[in-house]
Amino acid sequence: MAMQHQNLFVFDIETVPDTDAVPNLTGFDDPDSAARRAELERYHLEITDGRNAFPRQPFHKVVAISFLEAEIERDGSHEGYFLKELRTGGEAGFNERQLLQGFFQYFERLRPRLVSFNGRGFDLPVLKYRAMMHGIPAPWLHQAGDKWNSYSSRYSWDWHCDLMDQLSDYGASARVKLNEVCAVLGLPGKFGVDGSKIAAMIDAGEIEAVREYCETDVLNTYLVYLRTMLHRGLMTTEGYNRAIADVITMIKAEGETRPHLQEFMNAWGEACKNSFLIEI
Repeated sequence: MAMQHQNLFVFDIETVPDTDAVPNLTGFDDPDSAARRAELERYHLEITDGRNAFPRQPFHKVVAISFLEAEIERDGSHEGYFLKELRTGGEAGFNERQLLQGFFQYFERLRPRLVSFNGRGFDLPVLKYRAMMHGIPAPWLHQAGDKWNSYSSRYSWDWHCDLMDQLSDYGASARVKLNEVCAVLGLPGKFGVDGSKIAAMIDAGEIEAVREYCETDVLNTYLVYLRTMLHRGLMTTEGYNRAIADVITMIKAEGETRPHLQEFMNAWGEACKNSFLIEI
């Protein structure tokens, strides 16, 4: 019998290019980080015949890991989700090793169902490569489950539901961006910040703003997941509305001390004219 996970773990990471790897990669040893960043882009343009300068997964340094945890409740063939917390791992001053240690220790203890948007293609591979670099073990991630049901099984949505992969029918249709799905569903999506600005924000010492941005991406991902599970018939409309109400309650309770959540709520209202719930 397949394992039934008790917790939902929606996650997202933010990264900057790992310029420390450049001398080993290309022999370019200029100490200036901007010059190394340009060299890393040049290398990736070269190996992709000029198509893509974006560094591949091993060459990303993790600067933030945000997540939402919810308890899974089952009622026959339906699931319900009770929001427990939305936060960013560690503290603003943590280095990459500390962030990764905290993430994998919590993951190994929680043993959750993972939910992401392009997490199988980007976030999780980055986390694996960087954990390997720092010598951080994650046995449950690799050894749990069986041949057909595990975190590494692409079609096992109850272990890791990568919404980008799921919504495209595993590449049969176009893989769309999170922001595009949010636009259709009346969700805030990205407002004010996007991934292309992260490196500059880190250079400017704006790590708290990066962590807050990462949390809003997680919140968007969770809301897309809820609508997906409703569509699949795995949530009732009542269960969906209750989960949405949980999010609204959290934002109202914490919005004063976490202004980015209130900004998210304001953008959500603008996006869908306050029509958060589904009529029964």
